[in-house]
Amino acid sequence: MILLGVNIDHCATVRQARYRGYSATVGGPVEPDPVTLAVLSERAGADGITIHLREDRRHIQERDVYRLREVAQTRINLEMACTPAMIEFALAVKPESVCLVPENREEVSTEGGLNVVGQRERVRAVCDAMREAGIMVSLFIDADAAQIDATVELQAPWIELHTGAWANAYYGPKRAEEFARLVSGARLAHSAGLVVNAGHGINYINVSEIRTLPHLNELNIGHSIISRALYTGIDEAVREMKLRINPIG
Repeated sequence: MILLGVNIDHCATVRQARYRGYSATVGGPVEPDPVTLAVLSERAGADGITIHLREDRRHIQERDVYRLREVAQTRINLEMACTPAMIEFALAVKPESVCLVPENREEVSTEGGLNVVGQRERVRAVCDAMREAGIMVSLFIDADAAQIDATVELQAPWIELHTGAWANAYYGPKRAEEFARLVSGARLAHSAGLVVNAGHGINYINVSEIRTLPHLNELNIGHSIISRALYTGIDEAVREMKLRINPIG
């Protein structure tokens, strides 16, 4: 069974569009509440909740993470940049896992894999700190052999393959090429002893292909589930995605 991690960031994006200037993150007129959405996602079958506290606080806020830590019944996966401030925050919150991602202030959401090769020591500092605290570490990387080898060197037990290039090419001529890169990366990572997760740009259509990725443990999906929930409600949106990830029969 492939696991589903539901990313709740864009619920907070809607909240911040109206209530960015408020000191409160919930209560009174402030809505929607991403933590409530997380609880409902868990009840609908989500195997974990992914949440990204960005440096510019464009959507998720510190209080969201602390509140989620108090109520979550499944695994919390904190996406974070490789900075001393985020190391300190993660050690205070103690999520079950963290996923190290690059951050670019101009991007709407993370648009590429972490360059582990080019910043080994920064990534190593986070991996070592998390490992000492008993927090599992995943590196959000492109399906590139050098990045996978560097992940092994730093003793991070998980990777999350960045599926954005494949998702963007899904209706174009390079789809097969991009998927072949993901397949090759998943096989290489698995052979090196890494747990293989994947995420970015996955929706209710292309999930039928990405679910066939070899050795796949978990998919992290946010935008498409939040979008579907506007029409069907979060319960149906999560249940439908779970069924498409693991079809019956």
